Amino acid sequence: MADAAHKYPENVTGKYYVDDQCIDCDLCRETAPANFTRNDDGGHSYVHKQPENEEEEKLCKEAMEGCPVEAIGPDGA
Repeated sequence: MADAAHKYPENVTGKYYVDDQCIDCDLCRETAPANFTRNDDGGHSYVHKQPENEEEEKLCKEAMEGCPVEAIGPDGA
């Protein structure tokens, strides 16, 4: 389960975030490309834009539920 205390600093403030459990599998970036992007230097994903409509919210939730290491959290601030 994702831990807000270990989220990457690149995440924009809001509900969703990616923490340091990310294995850079690309699933979130493929599922919700408008919201997740890659830190090329660190080799991990992060939330670069919080969802702004129902469709983006649905895709972010789908990415979170599909994350193989549960690195995406829904309880950010």
